[in-house]
Amino acid sequence: MKTILITGATDGLGKAVALELAKEGHTLVLHGRNPQRGEALLKQIEKETGNTNLKYYNADFAELSQIKQLAQEVLENEQQLDVLINNAGLGIEPSRRTSKDGNEMLWQVNYLGTYLLTKLLKPLLKKSAPSRIVQVASAGQAAPNFEDINQEKHWTGYQGYCQSKLAQIMLAVELADEYAKDGISMNALHPASLMPTKIVQSPMDTIPDGVKSVVTLAISDKLINTNGKYFFKRTQEKADATAYDEQVRKQLMELSYEMTGV
Repeated sequence: MKTILITGATDGLGKAVALELAKEGHTLVLHGRNPQRGEALLKQIEKETGNTNLKYYNADFAELSQIKQLAQEVLENEQQLDVLINNAGLGIEPSRRTSKDGNEMLWQVNYLGTYLLTKLLKPLLKKSAPSRIVQVASAGQAAPNFEDINQEKHWTGYQGYCQSKLAQIMLAVELADEYAKDGISMNALHPASLMPTKIVQSPMDTIPDGVKSVVTLAISDKLINTNGKYFFKRTQEKADATAYDEQVRKQLMELSYEMTGV
């Protein structure tokens, strides 16, 4: 059985993935941003699955210092981490919001949070190798606008969401070779189209569709040698061409360091 960290686990897809993996007997390290909901989640999982190998950590991704604190707590308290599922995220927003750090909210929560955890938890993933990182991204993808990443000049929720999701995929492509040297694989996926979660108005697929996709990428033995790839549900596909542009990925890495200090 594996030890699996799922961010954004208190509702929607993250919660459904947690329930499925708990049923299979895995040890779960769960993240959310509301302690009461976190406590309720642990009780629900234990009641529905009988699995007691559960732990909850709280952090609001709207604040970079809380993400760094989360990583520190996990490194101090956990002995093993076989899979990191970067699931926490926001949908297309109706209006522009800024984080406590002054960054556009979608960029910070969807991308910078993922970047920080992927970087900061590397020592534990390396110690637990072979290990995996799963980026819960989207088929909605747009090239990051490095001239105005926080969209101060011109904001649209669509651009904010899609550039943050493509950046998640770019991160998987960029870090694949480097992390592979330490026995860590990293892949991204579009789990399902418009599942009926709180961030979706008009559903197309079901949450179980998305769960199956994420769980497959997280634990399937068939994907043990798969690295730096993008999946549409459970089919390997090509992401937006920007993801494979080395220069653009280098720009993304430089900007990520500049914005997080990591």
